[in-house]
Amino acid sequence: MVQKKMDKILINKNKIKQTLALVFAIVFLTLLFLNNLKLKQMAKINAISSLNEINEENISPRELFLDSWYIIKTNYYKKNLNNQNWLRWKKHYLSKIKTKEDAYIAINSMLLSLDDPYSKFMSQEEFLNQNNAINSKLYGIGINTASISGKIYVVNVLENAPAFHAGIQNGDIILKIDNEDIKGYTVYQISQMIRNSKNMNVELEILRGSEIINKTIKKEEIKVKTVQFKKISSDIGYIRISSLIGLESVQDFIIALNKLKSSKALILDLRGNSGGLVQNAILIANLFMNQGNIVTVVARHNKKNTYSAENEGCIYNNKLAVLIDNNSASAAEILAAALKDNNRAILIGTKTYGKGLVQKIFALPNKTGMNLTIARYLSPKGNEIDKIGVEPDYEVIFNHNDFLNGIDPQLNFAKSYLENELENKI
Repeated sequence: MVQKKMDKILINKNKIKQTLALVFAIVFLTLLFLNNLKLKQMAKINAISSLNEINEENISPRELFLDSWYIIKTNYYKKNLNNQNWLRWKKHYLSKIKTKEDAYIAINSMLLSLDDPYSKFMSQEEFLNQNNAINSKLYGIGINTASISGKIYVVNVLENAPAFHAGIQNGDIILKIDNEDIKGYTVYQISQMIRNSKNMNVELEILRGSEIINKTIKKEEIKVKTVQFKKISSDIGYIRISSLIGLESVQDFIIALNKLKSSKALILDLRGNSGGLVQNAILIANLFMNQGNIVTVVARHNKKNTYSAENEGCIYNNKLAVLIDNNSASAAEILAAALKDNNRAILIGTKTYGKGLVQKIFALPNKTGMNLTIARYLSPKGNEIDKIGVEPDYEVIFNHNDFLNGIDPQLNFAKSYLENELENKI
């Protein structure tokens, strides 16, 4: 009896060792792939998208203004700086800046004059929040939202997150955040309002059925898991990537893809993905492509850089369908357009948001920072995306009634399409 128990323990230990060995092997191969690909791609990619640590240097408010003035003057993607004489800002503000607040006002005024909603100055707190997001650490309340028929719905509440404990439920409609009416706002704007709020408490006004409910929810650090995956049939796998902002996104995606590598077809869900890091989009596109251009970046002076797939980067060659909607933006649009233009995938859903501009992160002294538009990007076929978006191959609407009835017509269409493709292949 004792021997049998000992044998059972040894068998369990061996199984654990085998499982750990498999996990370590996947992580090792992931890192090896990224390192090999990065050697060829990252030098070019870093020219358009850099990750910066906090700049600990302390300088005067006036020097901070001058640093910012010069960075904008020499790096903004439009050389004419929105048809203005940039020297006027130095003449107007330099002698007036005495305090940190003066510098912030002057820098923000310069950036506003560019008429570019994506170029922004960040205070110490705001820059720290952004760096935390890149490192997959966010302060928020733990909800995922979707825009359906013009309304912002809560579609997922993370277990044990602040929103979960406050009683927020799937299907709640958000009406106001911190007493500000959010009618007409995008999912991206909503997430930024909650994350970047200077208050640790977020005031939500929600509609549940016919009842209006007010909630005060304290923000906490949320461990971001941007990749979810599952088998939806014996032949079809499903991967949802909700954001491309985290440094761990590509590694998590490769692990998911390895788990589903036996699938004869795959659905990639980019709905509600507001973008993130350009390099993440390029690296993930390369996982499905052994050749072809991924994106062309057009910088100042019309200087073009084209980023292409490396043959050794491709690890999945089977059939692929991509789900998109009007909240798929920026880096998510780079990924979707690359797969569409190279005939690598069919796109299902609705036209994407249309953010075709690339921001570079500048770490400024005094622990502040700036996101500055330094380029625009084109799809592999040379199509503009900014303010235009990426069109699906098959338009499928996901409306208010579908959501209330728990139906996902876009996912169902993708599944049926791939099943038919697999049948025809046989």
